[in-house]
Amino acid sequence: MLKVRLIPTLLLKDSRMIKTKRFGEYRDVGNPRTVAKVYDAQKADELIFLDIAATQENRHFLLETIKTVAEECFMPLTAGGGIKNVAQAREILQHGADKIAINSAAIETPEFITELSKAFGKSTVIVSIDFKKNANQKKEVFSNRGTIATGLDPVAWAREVEQRGAGEILLTSIDREGTMTGYDLDMISAVTGAVSIPVIASGGVGTIQDLVDGIKIGKASAVSAASIFHFTDQTIFKAHSHMKQAGLAVRK
Repeated sequence: MLKVRLIPTLLLKDSRMIKTKRFGEYRDVGNPRTVAKVYDAQKADELIFLDIAATQENRHFLLETIKTVAEECFMPLTAGGGIKNVAQAREILQHGADKIAINSAAIETPEFITELSKAFGKSTVIVSIDFKKNANQKKEVFSNRGTIATGLDPVAWAREVEQRGAGEILLTSIDREGTMTGYDLDMISAVTGAVSIPVIASGGVGTIQDLVDGIKIGKASAVSAASIFHFTDQTIFKAHSHMKQAGLAVRK
């Protein structure tokens, strides 16, 4: 049986870790180095770092942050935010990341996915897909931290990124992000049913049962969460234990 992964996502802004709600209002939740060390000690399967201001500020990822964390943590690290070319991706990998995540750049230049895949291998490239309901109440892909409508259907875009060489998809519901109301299981199921590459479910976890549902109902290969670990008494240890009791093959 394939092992399922539990992956905390850390959002970075001005070298601090924050937690947003629907990609809007945010709260400072600490030093990323300190939080990463806690997740490492609790045996999180992987960590995802997303510099949420890099694209909008037209700058590169916070390299020193990923370097510091990589030196002290021993789990796979994914870094994303502001990556626009192969040279930038290579620099992030050289600073300690194991994978790179792209979002807006993939939408603007879909060929970039293929370019990265050829340069570093499919397993290194994660395409982040953020979606929410548009004015017509139809779920649509949005870029630039949910501020720009793309006209793309999430399922169709997921198929395309797979065809272009993505090794994994990080699928985030903007409407549910930070709300702790549970995953958008319908969309997760639709995307996992349309692609053969792993899908990481993200956005909305409020209970550890949501993690189980993301895998059992949504058929995700991995589940991501943040608020539940910052604002409740739940931990990676407790989440892994609950997932195991639910019959899931966890890594730890």
